[in-house]
Amino acid sequence: MEKIYDIIVIGGGPSGLSTGIYAGRAQLDTLIIEKSDFGGQIRTTSEVVNYPGIKDISGHSLGEQMREQALNFGVEFLKDEVLKINLDNEIKEVITKSGIYKTLSIVISTGASPRKLGFIGEKEFTGRGVAYCATCDGEFFKGLEVFVIGAGFAAVEEAIFLTKFAKKVTVIAREPEFTCAKSISDKVLAHPKIETHFNTEILEAMGDTKLRKAKFINNKTKEIWDYSLENNETFGIFVFIGYQPQSEIFKGQIDLDNYGYILTDENLETSAKDVYAVGDVRPKKLRQVVTAVADGALAATTLEKIIEEKRERLELKREIKVKKSSVEISEIKEENFHKKYLDESLVEQLKGIFEKLENNIKIIAILDEKEISQNIKDFLEEIISTSSKISLQIYNKNENLVMEEKIKLENSPTIAILDKDDNFTGIKFSGLPSGHELNSFVLAIYNVAGPGQNLDENLREKIKNIPHNINLKIAVSLSCALCPEVVMNAQRLAVENKNITAEMIDIFSYQEVKDKYNLMGVPALIVNDQDVYFGKQSIEEILEKLLKK
Repeated sequence: MEKIYDIIVIGGGPSGLSTGIYAGRAQLDTLIIEKSDFGGQIRTTSEVVNYPGIKDISGHSLGEQMREQALNFGVEFLKDEVLKINLDNEIKEVITKSGIYKTLSIVISTGASPRKLGFIGEKEFTGRGVAYCATCDGEFFKGLEVFVIGAGFAAVEEAIFLTKFAKKVTVIAREPEFTCAKSISDKVLAHPKIETHFNTEILEAMGDTKLRKAKFINNKTKEIWDYSLENNETFGIFVFIGYQPQSEIFKGQIDLDNYGYILTDENLETSAKDVYAVGDVRPKKLRQVVTAVADGALAATTLEKIIEEKRERLELKREIKVKKSSVEISEIKEENFHKKYLDESLVEQLKGIFEKLENNIKIIAILDEKEISQNIKDFLEEIISTSSKISLQIYNKNENLVMEEKIKLENSPTIAILDKDDNFTGIKFSGLPSGHELNSFVLAIYNVAGPGQNLDENLREKIKNIPHNINLKIAVSLSCALCPEVVMNAQRLAVENKNITAEMIDIFSYQEVKDKYNLMGVPALIVNDQDVYFGKQSIEEILEKLLKK
């Protein structure tokens, strides 16, 4: 019998996780689908100090704890992208890249993405000095000056965070005062490294390979002023002016307002029966974690009675939940990864995943005199201890020139993966695949050894038909929550086509790569050592770029 869920939650941010926690606790059969990392935008927040009952916690840790809580209540998680939903019948369908999932109700928790401001030069200098995530890109501006555009909570919070790296932070606010709580705005106004310009807007960003100049206007006096530094130095511009709701795929099926936010009633039900919206994807006066989780709790408790009545009316029996005997890939907790060793909990998780491997694979490590080489060696030895199907060969640079040629060595130290026939798969990691990139490394092994992740057959055929050689480099920061998706998508292309190579590069361990491509932001996808694309890239988006080559 085909499984029918009680609730499918689309989006794994705080509101979606809260929905899962309350639904799971009520014994509802719940699936949360998230295309990126579970935890949502909160993962990129360095510090959360306004969540009741928790004095101080990183956004990443808060998201992971919420996800762990949902798992403990039996909630299922799926890392996949939702393409569309079918609401024609009482049993609704959620169509993803990997298949169709049926459910009695849907909770939309797709959130919102950072909004672009639209000033001249913004698009051209994104990744070259213009940024939208202080946690991801702040380190690029160590010892430099930066501007923060915005007057709300996110802007002032990130301005304070950026003082850890920048020698000076200038806040540009078009409003006459800050629009967030006075307690935090007062910290900005009193901070010795922060200067604030109210009633001011940015007009233009200019430069060459990096930012060199910016133009601003006082919207009251209309005075225009330029900013540049001596010796043609660069600087940064961080934009925090709100978010764009991620509601495009629901347009035409449920009612949206003029800004694209999903309209709901007081119980959070949309214009479609048994379809609810929670969190930042709907209109609300306060966009904070506390209001997001409140939405999820209300939606789940409202649906509890509705679903029981619906199952009874449709004569649908609920499946008895059976605890999974093995760990899913998406359940890897990167915070369990230590500098040189994997702790007991993570080792058990990896054993559960690697039990599924179908073929033997080989990991090659080319090490050098850099300090990170010893960490890579320790890490890989721990990895291979979790599975008999993974072997390891370690060489010093120039010790095995044949192998270096085989894996097309460019940077060192480097990790490369060979398949069961000792063929180079095109997958390399230059740097220690820790932090967020631990999932990328494990998935690379899983996809090479099999069974691998599901992939649409039409998409697979397009990938296989690329006839020419393509070199992909993905510059990442290990603190970047957006980077793993680009790494995994690029490396999946390499798994499917032997003409493609995909190399993750920890940009702060390979300064020469950062300088060569003038990178000031991550993720950065470098194609054939020429074209550079910044930001998240789906596998389809990367493929589209490659087909034009």
